[in-house]
Amino acid sequence: MSLDTAYPALSDLRARARRRLPHFVWEFLDSGTGTEATTRRNRTGLDAVQLMPSILHGEIECSTEIPFLGTTYGLPVGISPVGMSGLVWPDAERHLARAAAAANIPYGLSTVASQTPEDVQPVLGDHGWFQMYPPRDPEIRTDMLKRAKAAGFRTLILTVDVPVGSRRERQVRSGLTQPPRITPRLLAHIATSPAWALGMAKRGMPRMRMIDDYAPNTKGLPSNKHAGYLLRTSPDWDYLRWLRDAWDGPFLVKGVMNPDDAKRLEKEGADAIWISNHAGRQFDAAPATIDALPAIRAATSLPIIFDGGIEGGLDILRAIALGADFTMMGRGWHYALAALGPAGPGHLAHILKADLEANMGQLGIRTLTEVRNRVVPATRTPQGTPYGDPPTP
Repeated sequence: MSLDTAYPALSDLRARARRRLPHFVWEFLDSGTGTEATTRRNRTGLDAVQLMPSILHGEIECSTEIPFLGTTYGLPVGISPVGMSGLVWPDAERHLARAAAAANIPYGLSTVASQTPEDVQPVLGDHGWFQMYPPRDPEIRTDMLKRAKAAGFRTLILTVDVPVGSRRERQVRSGLTQPPRITPRLLAHIATSPAWALGMAKRGMPRMRMIDDYAPNTKGLPSNKHAGYLLRTSPDWDYLRWLRDAWDGPFLVKGVMNPDDAKRLEKEGADAIWISNHAGRQFDAAPATIDALPAIRAATSLPIIFDGGIEGGLDILRAIALGADFTMMGRGWHYALAALGPAGPGHLAHILKADLEANMGQLGIRTLTEVRNRVVPATRTPQGTPYGDPPTP
């Protein structure tokens, strides 16, 4: 049976990942915060966006390539940074970076990943993005930037939607700590997941290795209050200016939901706005990112990255239709890795490309941005704001 037959959609990969992962790892990957209402809103909001199909357009050849910040990518979606990817699957960061290079898409590495920029460098390719969780100490942040740049990361992401740690109740209930501390309860979970356990036995349980270089003596913290919080601060506008001045490449700001913030970020020199509600993992009263997109598009001329709830090529088209220039996805790539090991991310890239091409064919469009002419005007957000071709700022 081929992978296409067995796993034709991300939902199939997610289902297999759940069967293969220990319960505490699944809760780490899959959970939101609170009642997970924001996570559900992300999905509901995307489903509400309708696109008008086209008929009698004859045979067309469509392209999934897209230019963004001076680079042409093979797909309009990249791999979002996810903290402690290595807990989901052994050597996760390198597997994901390698898959991103093969698909010609960006790979984002988190400050709180289980591997360092130097670890990932040999397989990084040309499209490495480094996500900065803001350290308080200027010497530490300067050193982190130097290390990321030396390892080949050319784009910097400042994540601004984590001013404090969220509760993430499902993670807490699972018994997970950072670094993971094996208890009899967790051993019982591990016993049900032999493939994951064998991989971890070979490599050892993951740690936040970059954080360890600056705070080596932390252990046993709850997973929602890990060692990274001991080093970090809640950034302000002065912090953003410092980081912008210290980095000589593209500078992205992730976690934007308010049009007024987008306007100010443009004035402060950001190179792109990243609309995100942290996949519902931080604040359970946040609007769906797709509902926030049109107003932010109207407020700024900066390129816009979108994430939140994407499950396939059609969702990517919905985001581009409402004004996004690029999209990112985090959980999905990790579902794929947990489901199929190193082959998973490449298969997911194939799924996304095939889904984009199928839906572009239905819409009768050759390029991705043509989808902006296919939005059904009557489509509305839950707040009642009409969707349509986003106005030019």
